Amino acid sequence: MMKPSMLRSLHSAVSRGASHLTRRGYATEPVPERKVAVLGAAGGIGQPLSLLMKLNPLVSSLSLYDIAGTPGVAADVSHINTRSEVAGYQGEEELGKALEGSDVVIIPAGVPRKPGMTRDDLFNINAGIVKALCTAIAKYCPNALVNMISNPVNSTVPIAAEVFKKAGTYDEKRLFGVTTLDVVRAKTFYAGKAKVPVADVNVPVVGGHAGVTILPLFSQATPQANLDDDVIKALTKRTQDGGTEVVEAKAGKGSATLSMAYAGALFADACLKGLNGVPDVVECSFVQSNVTELPFFASKVRLGKNGAEEVLGLGPLSDYEKHGLEILKPELLASIEKGIKFANQ
Repeated sequence: MMKPSMLRSLHSAVSRGASHLTRRGYATEPVPERKVAVLGAAGGIGQPLSLLMKLNPLVSSLSLYDIAGTPGVAADVSHINTRSEVAGYQGEEELGKALEGSDVVIIPAGVPRKPGMTRDDLFNINAGIVKALCTAIAKYCPNALVNMISNPVNSTVPIAAEVFKKAGTYDEKRLFGVTTLDVVRAKTFYAGKAKVPVADVNVPVVGGHAGVTILPLFSQATPQANLDDDVIKALTKRTQDGGTEVVEAKAGKGSATLSMAYAGALFADACLKGLNGVPDVVECSFVQSNVTELPFFASKVRLGKNGAEEVLGLGPLSDYEKHGLEILKPELLASIEKGIKFANQ
């Protein structure tokens, strides 16, 4: 049973979010109506993500979709006394209704990684799911901001881009690979070693969203702590292996669902703030990019009314980070090319 004090603090956090939004420029006008669709809402990430989006005061309409099990999730979440109206949709025939009018579409759909399974093993199953969902997005809500969570993100984002190109709806500013979990992990692990309050920590994470393609830039972490080189290497490795750490700890019974839902909700919130005109919203994301020679790359992105208003550069890198950048490029390029090839089959 949740303690009354805990309930009060959760409710006050949501209320604080609402009043904070009002202070940030909505004193004279109501918060805009925004529809958010979650595709894969009955799954391990989808359920907690749906809960967190229901708690977000920026969402006026929450559309939950999955191939099965969605009515129960929607009914459950709909009883929460926050602003958004909730609707549940089930099966391919209801996908169009779920998507129509969406401002932000979050895609955690797909199968989770199991022990001994590489992100690559997931590829054929999840790639097919993503291709079908993006075909529907192109038809029913071509102007929505698309937040891709389905792994492997290094390939599913290029797949989505190809699907949208074929449909004539591709806008590079509106497609995002959600790499926020890498940032969340980097912040948490860094705060522990630097002995600083985690709420004050920021760490950019660039590259991609699997293994060595994940490159946390601890040299740019704030507040700056003088950590030894071996500590930085260990923190980098732990950030890269964070997903495997959870899979092993769950002993084959699941993957990172709760932390991923939290990270997904954080990024969706940033997208909504950007759409609503809140200034200086900057998050790391895997997007079409000219930052390196690779066609897609994760780095800091300034979010605004059109989605990605500006893709920011890498900034100064340490020698260790420069080396890491060169190591990740061939692997990331192979994943990108694999996605493009799949989409064009």
